[in-house]
Amino acid sequence: KEYWKRYIYLWIYYALYEELQMDDLDRATQVYQMCLSIIPHKKFSFSKIWIYAAKLYVRRRDLVAARKLLGRAIGQCGKEKIFLEYITLEQSLGEIDRCRTLYNNYLKAMPHNCQAWSKYGQLEKSLGESERCRAIFELAVSQPALDMPEMLWKGFIDFEIDEGEADKARKLYERLLERTGHVKVWISFAQFEGTELGGGLKEARAVFNRAYDHLKEEGLSEERVLLLDAWKTFEKTKGDAKAVEDVEFRMPRRIKRKRMQTDENGNELGWEEYFDYHFPDDDGAGAGNLKILEMAAKWKKMKETENEDSDSDDD
Repeated sequence: KEYWKRYIYLWIYYALYEELQMDDLDRATQVYQMCLSIIPHKKFSFSKIWIYAAKLYVRRRDLVAARKLLGRAIGQCGKEKIFLEYITLEQSLGEIDRCRTLYNNYLKAMPHNCQAWSKYGQLEKSLGESERCRAIFELAVSQPALDMPEMLWKGFIDFEIDEGEADKARKLYERLLERTGHVKVWISFAQFEGTELGGGLKEARAVFNRAYDHLKEEGLSEERVLLLDAWKTFEKTKGDAKAVEDVEFRMPRRIKRKRMQTDENGNELGWEEYFDYHFPDDDGAGAGNLKILEMAAKWKKMKETENEDSDSDDD
């Protein structure tokens, strides 16, 4: 296929020459047809040549031929660009039913494509078809495999928020948290509760607390720090000084530690330094060990000071 690319561009330049320089649209159409006839579509194809040929038919105001060619392109090429170009054409003509049919075929061919689901939902939303849009998003998030599920869930939640459906948006957040406990989902949920549409400050703080407990239970230190930073910013914007102080009290200390690096076979490669976090509300053996280390560091510093004083007295 790599060797064909330059060859295809020669055909495109030839067709453009016939159309723009010679003003011979019939000849330009024949050039595209000849090019399409020699490409081994069962092995590979080029969406560009199909699209250019279809656009020439549109410029010739021959929509029937353009639609036939794009339909044939979907059957023989089936690339995403072909679907998008065909949908754009029908949408510009106001043919909504044709757009829906194309999106259905598009999603049958690529059910994992979150961008396709989102665009289909946005089309229905732009037409004021809220129930259709909701049904599309619901069907989309139920797919077993998706390439960008976070984008799809965000679009679904944003849609419900735009519709003023606070309860439905809240349920979507809860469903999403059952699938993933990612800190960004928790932060977004809490910020939503803090809006006019949400439950208010009390509900937002309840979500932040739930998130903090969940991340603490999972042992995700860096995620807890991200959550506390977002929580602190939230309280500075909508809370009071006491609430900010309470969040600051939970902020961790950054500690430098060492650990042994190993390769895939378990062989030791040497020590490396890394940073860990100690949270004030952490308890158990980890906190006890940290306390011992702190006391040892203080004792060492005190001894060094005493030795310095002893040396100065000898002098």
